[in-house]
Amino acid sequence: MNSDQISPAQQARLAYIYIRQSSMQQVRHHTESQRRQRQLVARAMALGWPEAQVVIIDEDLGQSAACTERRSGFERLIAEVAVGRVGVILSLEASRISRANRSWYH
Repeated sequence: MNSDQISPAQQARLAYIYIRQSSMQQVRHHTESQRRQRQLVARAMALGWPEAQVVIIDEDLGQSAACTERRSGFERLIAEVAVGRVGVILSLEASRISRANRSWYH
């Protein structure tokens, strides 16, 4: 994605960074992954979002994407999309957000 692909309507909303690792072992021992995910803040800023408009969701660290229950960060992200507050979601891999397509459809 390039900044010229972002509409003014998107730019007026918030940029969300969804940070997650599937297990507590990954959180403890694979710190490079989390560091790379946190660098997405710089990517959002390079795309034109001021830092004050970048929201980091990281409360789902150590939880599997196989189910959405008990993932308050994912539920918050979906709620923000539903009410139109999200201009962009940045994540290293879409599978980091949810592995079940059904989760996206509501």
